[in-house]
Amino acid sequence: MTGRDALLNAFDDLFDAAAEKLHASCTPEERAEARDQFAQRFAQALDMTRAVEVREMPPAVLDDMRAAIGRLSPADLAGMIASVPLAHQTQEMLRTLAVREAERKLLHHMASQADTRYGGN
Repeated sequence: MTGRDALLNAFDDLFDAAAEKLHASCTPEERAEARDQFAQRFAQALDMTRAVEVREMPPAVLDDMRAAIGRLSPADLAGMIASVPLAHQTQEMLRTLAVREAERKLLHHMASQADTRYGGN
């Protein structure tokens, strides 16, 4: 099994645990959509793990992750749900800052390369 398959199988298992914790019932279509959204959000990591051959996720590891979901309080869940859109917005802000910093460094580099032999401009 590839690492990608192992992660997607683990997602399925943990999705069920989370739905149970929330007392939410999901149709097979909703479950498949959630899996697709997970795969899209983590596409780069899943693509990289496609080349890795692994055994199935150890049951003890899945048990620990299920137990962690079970220990979440309502406030923990609300905080996680609230953080999802903020995480996306934060990524956009950081991307903007990175572009600005790259532009600043490029301008500084270009200015340092200017020919000043004859007084410059």
